[in-house]
Amino acid sequence: MLRHVVLFTWSDDADEERREQTLAALRRLPEEVGGMTSFAVGPDAGLREGNAHTALVADFPDVEAWRRYADHPVHLQVIADHVKPILAARSAVQYEV
Repeated sequence: MLRHVVLFTWSDDADEERREQTLAALRRLPEEVGGMTSFAVGPDAGLREGNAHTALVADFPDVEAWRRYADHPVHLQVIADHVKPILAARSAVQYEV
């Protein structure tokens, strides 16, 4: 199984409404793209200063399933329409579980 973890830090001009719209779009990915065995995305709990704003964790049965997700047109459109316009920083990792 492959785990995909992404941390997003939003730009200063990303207001709460825009952040919520982005979270909603990301949360639709399991239905609209699929391929994952588990999926979670949510805002930081605000317990430490300097944390990223949002985390996404998705598990895939294998690398091929992750690649299909990563290259899927709906996934790419969510990134283009919702993520990139408010993105200040992004960090990601994929690892075998």
